Formats: sequence, C-alpha cells, structure tokens
Amino acid sequence: MAVDVGGTQIRVALFPEKGIVPISQKKIKTRKSGEKPEDRIIDLIAQLWPANDSVVSIGLAAPGPLDPKAGVIIAAPNIPEWSNLPLRQLINDQFNVPVTLGNDANFAAYGEWKYGAGQGHHNLIYLTISTGIGGGVIMDDQLLLGEHGMATELGHIMILPDGPLCSCGQPGHLEAISSGTAIAAYVIQEIKKGTPSILTTNPPPTSKEISKAALAGDKLALAAFHRAGTYLGMALANYLHIFNPSIIICGGGVSYSGDLIFKPARETMEKYVMDPEYLQGLSLTTARLGDDAGLMGALAMARSL
Repeated sequence: MAVDVGGTQIRVALFPEKGIVPISQKKIKTRKSGEKPEDRIIDLIAQLWPANDSVVSIGLAAPGPLDPKAGVIIAAPNIPEWSNLPLRQLINDQFNVPVTLGNDANFAAYGEWKYGAGQGHHNLIYLTISTGIGGGVIMDDQLLLGEHGMATELGHIMILPDGPLCSCGQPGHLEAISSGTAIAAYVIQEIKKGTPSILTTNPPPTSKEISKAALAGDKLALAAFHRAGTYLGMALANYLHIFNPSIIICGGGVSYSGDLIFKPARETMEKYVMDPEYLQGLSLTTARLGDDAGLMGALAMARSL
C-alpha cells in the first residue's frame, strides 16, 4: 500500500507484489470539518484494504520536516495541527503491518530513481520546483537522510543573503527566489513598481500564467524566469560540488516551463562549476513520473521493508 499525503489531498493506492500498475487507488481532500487528517488517512487505507488478500507493508510519503527514523511528523506547514505526531505508530497500530514514513520530496527522489528518469543511475539529485522547492538525493544507491532524517532540504540553501524572506522565515533561500510562488511574487512586485507587462496584479498571476506571458514575449515575465533560472543554476553548481551526481531531475509545476527556466539555469551552472569534470556525462532533465513520484517512492519504500 502506498500513501501520499499533501496539504490539499491524500492519495492511497494498492499495488500487487510486483509491477507498478495499481490494483485500486483513491484520493480525497486532506481536510474535512470535524475530522483529523490522520483519521482520514486511516479511513482511506481501510477503504482500499483487500477483502480476500493481505497487505505486506505500507509506505507513507508526507510533508515535513519529519523524522523517518522515529516515524514522527515534527511539523507540517500546510497541516499546522500536526506537531510531533507519531504518524507511523498510528498507522501501524491500526493495521498491524510494517509502515515506513518519509519526506515526500525524498520519496519522490526514490520513486524517480526506482521507476522513473533516474533508473540506472547511482548518484542522483531530485528537485521539485512548485509552490516551494524540495529535494532528495541518492548517493551510491542510497537515499541520503542524515542524523535525524532531515537532510537534503535543497530549497533552503542561501543564495542571496539579503534576498526575500523564505516561507521558513530565513532570507534569500532558493525557494524564496526560484519557486513558483517566488516567481509570481517578483512579477507582482515589479508591476507595482511600474514595470510594464501584459500581466496584472488583480487577480495575481500564477507561475503558469507568467510562463504563458513569457512565451508570448512579455519582457517582465521573461525576466522573472531568467532571474529564477539564474539563481537555480547557482544552486545546481553548489549541488554538483557537494554530491557529484550523474543526473539532476526536476519535477513540480515550474519544471513545465522548460527552457524558460532551464536555459539560464544550465548556463549559470556551467559558468560557476569549479571544474568541467563535474559536467562530464551529467544529465539535467525533467521528472518522468510527474505527480505520481511521491506515491511511487512510497511504493518502492514499502517494498524495501
């Protein structure tokens, strides 16, 4: 059983012992008045529980920060009532099968490595560029977790010390500059300053709408993606120096903007990398599993139990 918990929806899928095509799957909203999100997870798992077969294990991808070793959600910005929640134990107590809990971006990295664009690679970086920026790293065929399971928060490296505040409260993080939210915030800021654009601030544009405007030749939209891509490229150069991967996989909604962000990112990465050897055989590509990456990572992790 694979479970992917997000701020807006919960997805559960039942898989056979082998293969990646689910036997059944279902999704519901994470929130419903009068119900705890953890109870909604349990109810949805129960709905898909097979009547005439057994479940071997459950993989659970959830927003962090969390401690996968203890099975505890430390905090979840989009589910504020989750604080030091022993989610793994709650699920285990209910269904009495082994449960693995992990950060959704880490599980997405694992899913892309096992079943997606990262197959055949031994050293991999996965970035999800969406509302925020998350990531996961495979090194020597192992998912990097760190002492408390909180490693590879790739969106929270400082790129611009006096830059805009990140959602975590710190200034100048990559997430505050190159995420979809940050791209939109930059465009709104510039329009308010008087920069001409076909975009307006009412209603506020989304990164998808800014992408369309950029493709239509809007100078502000093009500048916004160039700025985001440039700082993303600086971060990628840093990641190359630290992890030395053979592939960087980018997922999330902003990745669909293609060369608008990846052309300046690649150019900047190549400019700032300390030695061209880091670029030998390096692939910079988009995720193959799309929105299913976290779910497939949960499946892969469940099968590893």
